[in-house]
Amino acid sequence: MARRPIALVTAAVLFLEAPGIVAINAVMAGFVEAQSMSLDGMDPDAMVAGTWGLGIGSGVALVLCALVALVAGIRDRRPGRLGRGLLIGCAIVHGLLGAVAVGLLGWPAFAFLVTVLGLVVLTLVAYGEERGKGADAPGEAPAAA
Repeated sequence: MARRPIALVTAAVLFLEAPGIVAINAVMAGFVEAQSMSLDGMDPDAMVAGTWGLGIGSGVALVLCALVALVAGIRDRRPGRLGRGLLIGCAIVHGLLGAVAVGLLGWPAFAFLVTVLGLVVLTLVAYGEERGKGADAPGEAPAAA
């Protein structure tokens, strides 16, 4: 299996998605500010700041996940524990957003999110357990203690 191209494509897609999610949140923050919207009497400025914070935080998280996939692809080694955790979280978020997006935004948004989900999961699976490091090779008897 060609692990390296999978990880590099995943990194590229996540790098492209990061500014997109920030831009979407910027548009939403603009609408909230222009309409002076609030939830249950909350300050509209807090709503705008929260929308910007969510957008920037999501963008940073996507860039971190892209960096994990990029480093895995360049080194052709599986990510560490924290990196795998980031990629698993990214996959979970894309799955949940895909499920919500199909009802709110339609099938094209669902298809994009599920494609990114598939790339992230494929990267995780491609760089799964490495054999021969601390584990017996298949078909060999366990070492005597």
